[in-house]
Amino acid sequence: MKKRFLSKVAAAVLSAAMLLPLAACGSGSPDGGKAGQTDAADAKAVSFPLSEKKTITGMTSYPAGTESDPNKRTIFKRLEEKTNVHVEWNAIQADQWSDKIGLAMSDPSKMSEFVFTAGFSDSDLLKYGKQGAIIPLEDYIDSCMPNLKAVFDKYPEYKTMCTDTEGHIWALPWIEQLGSGKEAIQTVGGMSYINKKWLDFLGLEMPTTTDELEKVLIAFRDNAKKLQDEFHIEGSVIPMSFIMNNGDQDCMILINGFGEGIGDMDAGRHIAVTDDRKVVSTATQEGFKKGLEWLHKLDTEDLLDPEAFTQEWSTYVSKGKSGRYGVCFTWDVANVDNLEDWEPLPALKADVTNITPQNGSFTSGFDRGRCVVTAVAKDPALVCSWLDQMYDPLQSPQNNWGTYGDEGFNIFEMSKNKDGGEMLKHAPLGDASPVEVREAQCVGGPLAVLDDYYNVYVTCPDDAQYRLNWIKDIYTPDMHGKYVYPNVFMNTEDTKKLSDLTADITKTINTFKANAVMNGFTDADWDSFQKSLKDYGLDEQLSILQKYLDAYYANEGTSK
Repeated sequence: MKKRFLSKVAAAVLSAAMLLPLAACGSGSPDGGKAGQTDAADAKAVSFPLSEKKTITGMTSYPAGTESDPNKRTIFKRLEEKTNVHVEWNAIQADQWSDKIGLAMSDPSKMSEFVFTAGFSDSDLLKYGKQGAIIPLEDYIDSCMPNLKAVFDKYPEYKTMCTDTEGHIWALPWIEQLGSGKEAIQTVGGMSYINKKWLDFLGLEMPTTTDELEKVLIAFRDNAKKLQDEFHIEGSVIPMSFIMNNGDQDCMILINGFGEGIGDMDAGRHIAVTDDRKVVSTATQEGFKKGLEWLHKLDTEDLLDPEAFTQEWSTYVSKGKSGRYGVCFTWDVANVDNLEDWEPLPALKADVTNITPQNGSFTSGFDRGRCVVTAVAKDPALVCSWLDQMYDPLQSPQNNWGTYGDEGFNIFEMSKNKDGGEMLKHAPLGDASPVEVREAQCVGGPLAVLDDYYNVYVTCPDDAQYRLNWIKDIYTPDMHGKYVYPNVFMNTEDTKKLSDLTADITKTINTFKANAVMNGFTDADWDSFQKSLKDYGLDEQLSILQKYLDAYYANEGTSK
């Protein structure tokens, strides 16, 4: 049995007038705890439905323009009937979440027993754990959460990724498997899409090199009037649009073929892993320099959207829905224009042909800090047992995508698999945006959708399946590198240091990127940029990352 003890939440941290008892494993207690509190290691799973209704409290977020009361969503209505547990929710609109969650976590009078859609960073988890605001969950998972434990037993890498350097699990994860390894759906986030309707109308071939793409964009520019007349386009024709430094909407997939072929597929840290397991900064590579020079050339030829450096998502989509783009970038082109008229661009050869997968993608979709249980939880075993219902194989897909039997449109209909068991079958999306439809029904939170659930508990979403097919057929053959940077959980000191370093380094890289594409740069500008990265601690950043990469493979004993 693991070491057990009790601790108090520090009054100076959470409240000048209130101390919160913590019943869990931790880092020590000055007073040895209070008698009568439940020990996490001795807790037992709760059987549902309860004989008498109980109430727990939770915090969650919801997308703007959707149902604001979680208990009015069909998913939570069914869960209450199934468990006889009522949840009093503090629901916050998603665009206000970051401002309000920190305040709530620092004030016990505002804190709920669990935070369902926390989305906490590693720094948050370690900070709140040290403060005593959240409780460690490893013993509760073993004793009260059979569904999640089954996931960890089958895929121990997820448990490893959830566990800090002291052996604690501070949060419940979100796991979405859609393919694995180089065929995982997350290997390529922001795909580059080309307007096949325009290509066919102008008699152009699908480009396979950066030079060929440039010629196609020029053709779009020079035949703008013909395109406007043929396709009834209102507004100017835009050969290529994107949103600079905006994740999946960025255009950096195009520079994968320059120089060493590393590209710049990590928008948050701008790092990659070489075949000899060395962590490198993508922004110091020759390919990064040459790629930016080429993008600037496109800008001087009026091939890029002038608003690409300033526009927001709503503007980007509005212009896309007006049919004005020749090339665009996003996770799913159906959210920007339509599916029928577009095809993904293949890996474009410049110096080489290569696609560098996104870091962390080989273990599929994963969010370590999705849900936490706080120190105000009166009955952590009950809370954890209820949260474990989210990991039921029939529940997780609904939380992730939507449900069935609701008024109006439904993501699913309840069907049967080949063996006669219950299976959620995806309903046709029609012309509806996948994002908007799902936001109206899904609840997010902690969950696990595994590859072996498909066609047993749930069908694979159509929009995921065509994306998986694109990755397998178009991109995976050109993924020549062996490694991506894995999801590692660093200690508090390294997490904070890396966060501080990365903030300055990423800001410096993003600023240089945008200016370089808009205005160009000289060799002296490049040298100054490289010096700035050094001055902001690039070497130390890479050293920390390298330490945990080495430890990851030493612990795994095998390549991932």
